[in-house]
Amino acid sequence: MTQPPRGQPDDEKIVELRETSCCIVGGGPAGLMLATLLARKKVPVLLLEQHQNFNRDFRGDTVHPSTLELLDQLGWADEILKKPHGKVSSLSLRLGDRHIKIADFSTVPTRFPYIALIPQAEFLDFICRKGSQFPDFHVEMGANVLSLVEENATVRGVRFKGHDGALREVRAPLVVGADGRFSRVRQLGGFEVNKTSPPMDVLWFRLPRKPGDPQELPLFAVGPGHLLVVLSRTADFQLGYVIPKGTFASQKFEGLEKLRADIGRMQPILADRVSTLTDWKQIAVLSVESSRVTTWFRPGLLLIGDAAHVMSPVGGVGINYAVQDAVEAANLLAGPLAAGKVEPQHLAAVQSAREFPVKVIQFFQKMIQNRILTGVLTSKGAQPTLPLPLRILTKIPFLRRLPARVVAFGIRRVKIRN
Repeated sequence: MTQPPRGQPDDEKIVELRETSCCIVGGGPAGLMLATLLARKKVPVLLLEQHQNFNRDFRGDTVHPSTLELLDQLGWADEILKKPHGKVSSLSLRLGDRHIKIADFSTVPTRFPYIALIPQAEFLDFICRKGSQFPDFHVEMGANVLSLVEENATVRGVRFKGHDGALREVRAPLVVGADGRFSRVRQLGGFEVNKTSPPMDVLWFRLPRKPGDPQELPLFAVGPGHLLVVLSRTADFQLGYVIPKGTFASQKFEGLEKLRADIGRMQPILADRVSTLTDWKQIAVLSVESSRVTTWFRPGLLLIGDAAHVMSPVGGVGINYAVQDAVEAANLLAGPLAAGKVEPQHLAAVQSAREFPVKVIQFFQKMIQNRILTGVLTSKGAQPTLPLPLRILTKIPFLRRLPARVVAFGIRRVKIRN
């Protein structure tokens, strides 16, 4: 029995009906990587992306060793690394005049002992081009998903409006929601979400590079009541100014001059260019959230990436966990999809493979937020001292291998099955 589509008026005419083996909603890292890996295994895929292109200002550009190793398995790592990119070779902290190394990626056994800073739009374009070399890879840009198609409580496809505004329907044994932290598919599927509210928001903006700038600045800088994150990209510096949650209005009231002064104190090398911040419109506010759905699947429907688990920006691991989700999903589902029948136990296997690593990293993110960041953000009027966990790291250098390894790969390496 076909049930009325969720969220879709039933009086519109469907101009086209398509069929495929897997319909993926969302052209982010998770969706594009999954589509590419399935098409590589000769599984027909249709990926629906709401935007017309990838040319948007993404918040994260970090490509960790885990993702670089996966690209290397496919023979693509050297090609993408020929593009201009920045590198983060260690996680370091500036506290006053002290530079403290928290994690050193040179201790990680990998061909890629660094985090590559590649604009996410370029990364997505690259994966899309690579996927397009497989005949079973199909992408429709400008496709706005409106509803799920269900029969007997099983998802059988989606309805969407194309870039021309016409209503279309695609049928598939599996629909995958990979459409990000504000997932429409998750909402339509009625999934239960467990949310936490980390004690911070982040102001994202850029400052220009100048000739003679160091290739890499300390990733973190701490000042009274503030934390500054600096990503050293090839053309500019991307900065994250961490503030207590819900205080953006008071930050604006204090004015841009105070923000510019704070940046100059925490990273003096940037003091001569903060004058380029002249309008709050140059600054994007990231409301930090951490969440995870209780169950990642329903019959005929699976969530991966941010649609299944929104990560805190601590560690910058969101892109890489999304890619790992895609790899495990492709490993476990290519066979059932090729056979034309995906059972709930197959989808449960994907959640089983990925849920524990996600829970572990979210636990560490929460611990860092509560035990370290909260202390920094509440130290108004006084230079914060080095938190106890970081003091231990500086006293016992070999312990720095653990955070480096966890940030680089998570709790275990993920491999592509051929």
